[in-house]
Amino acid sequence: MSTTTASKRPARAPKVNALGLEKSAYRGGPSTLCKGCGHNSINQRIINAAWALGLDQSQVLKLSGIGCSSKTPAYFLGQSFGFNSVHGRMPAVATGALTVQRGIKTVAVSGDGDTASIGFGQFKHAMRRNVPMVYIVENNGVYGLTKGQFSATADMGQQLKYQGVNNLPPLDICLEALIGGATFVARSFAGHARQVDALLEAALNHHGIAVIDIISPCVTFNNHDGSTKSYAYGKTHETPLHELNFIPSYEEIEIGDYEDEIDVQLHDGSWIVLKQLGQDYDPTDKAQAYQTLFEAKERHKFLTGLFYVNEDQPDLYELLHMVDEPLASLPESKLRPSREALDEIMAGM
Repeated sequence: MSTTTASKRPARAPKVNALGLEKSAYRGGPSTLCKGCGHNSINQRIINAAWALGLDQSQVLKLSGIGCSSKTPAYFLGQSFGFNSVHGRMPAVATGALTVQRGIKTVAVSGDGDTASIGFGQFKHAMRRNVPMVYIVENNGVYGLTKGQFSATADMGQQLKYQGVNNLPPLDICLEALIGGATFVARSFAGHARQVDALLEAALNHHGIAVIDIISPCVTFNNHDGSTKSYAYGKTHETPLHELNFIPSYEEIEIGDYEDEIDVQLHDGSWIVLKQLGQDYDPTDKAQAYQTLFEAKERHKFLTGLFYVNEDQPDLYELLHMVDEPLASLPESKLRPSREALDEIMAGM
């Protein structure tokens, strides 16, 4: 083909979503996380899901607490509103924001330290109130931002580079979410792009709180042979519950579709087994979800997929009997009782 002919070929039109936007419009600032951190892969998955669903970024709220994971909202949906709360207090901020701004799509990112340690109480109360938001826990079993201490999800007997051996039993994010009353409970692995995409899209369309526990290996402090939060362990131990239609210096580890389970080697040479839930698993059966998660914990099995979903349980707005119009847009005359109403109340006392 001649140069002249090639130059006349029309340029391929960019791929756009329902809003006419290219995927690049959903990016944020450049990441400052370690090269190969699984959190970066999750950021891309959020970008993909928001773009695919055609979300209006002006109607999206991003929230986080403190930690490596909580830095990530700066790296996606750059035209959305964002608030970085204090350590462990993100659920309370989310509850307050959504109470006055009903209907805004909320993506909250936390870590296993931010959620399962200092923020555990707030996490549980967000579950029982069924606050309508996507709650992503980027779980690596370690406090990466403060140089590698154990988090509450670290397995008993686990070793860390600088902290020795953990002698405490772990908390299971999915079990705790289920017990707390969450209406969407799922787990995945940062390198399983297709599964994370599917879970995020489902979560963004869920009526209530959607918790996704994503194992996201820390390449700096917790990606070694003895770690159950490493890339290798996740890749060799993941068991996806069902078919749901990354680790870089270090390259991000990515895995494609697979049957039943797959062994994946991490950067340090160790392995992780990922296993998907079977096709016959019923995510609407809460008792089965309890049993499945409990047995997986007892057997140290790394299951991934959607464990539980309930679209019928009342969310925060219904529980509080709130009006349809966001409180933030109501005039003072509708937010405050009238003088006559106050006089009537006082007279009754």
